[in-house]
Amino acid sequence: MRCLLCLFICLLFSPNPALADEPASVKALLQEKIDAVVLILQDKGLDRKTQDDQIIEIVTPIFDFQTMAKLSLGKKYWPGLNERKKDEFSDLFTKRMQESYLEKLHLYTDEKVIYEEPLEEKRTIHIPTSLLSKDDKISMIYKFYQSKTGWKIYDVEIAGVSVIQTYRSQFDGVLKQGTIDDLLAKLNVAGEFVIPTAGEDSQP
Repeated sequence: MRCLLCLFICLLFSPNPALADEPASVKALLQEKIDAVVLILQDKGLDRKTQDDQIIEIVTPIFDFQTMAKLSLGKKYWPGLNERKKDEFSDLFTKRMQESYLEKLHLYTDEKVIYEEPLEEKRTIHIPTSLLSKDDKISMIYKFYQSKTGWKIYDVEIAGVSVIQTYRSQFDGVLKQGTIDDLLAKLNVAGEFVIPTAGEDSQP
């Protein structure tokens, strides 16, 4: 009986192997997706539209664009929108995010992607990566959280710049002087919003 009790206590308080492997699993998931994207970019037999369609199909499942849209407006503006405006904003935000992502990917010229050890930050997992070329190194951090349907990206940090915080700052500048309809109109214009060189973290 004593042995059984000791075994139960050990099992109860020992680390769960499945949970302990979560950071490694998230890193493997990201690497699988990025490596697949790189193969498409390297395929010179594909035209750009075909490449874009295949890339979006690969990466969309790991991005939570709905949450990213919500975070980009923040608690200051998001709760005040009705459901129709939330859907309209989220759709436009997703479209702009995908277009921006594709545009940056097409700058790829055989750089090497380095995947570093994942970092656990409270309820999130951050995967640092580096894009290496002959003359440059770009550091990126993909930030994941556990959604109801698995681990999803809620933000990307590029060279120390949080994409979500940057958009939030720019959207705030528009909404301080205008309305959500003004912001939606600007989101309809390609290249209207850009990522500068400063930002900070956000949490889902």
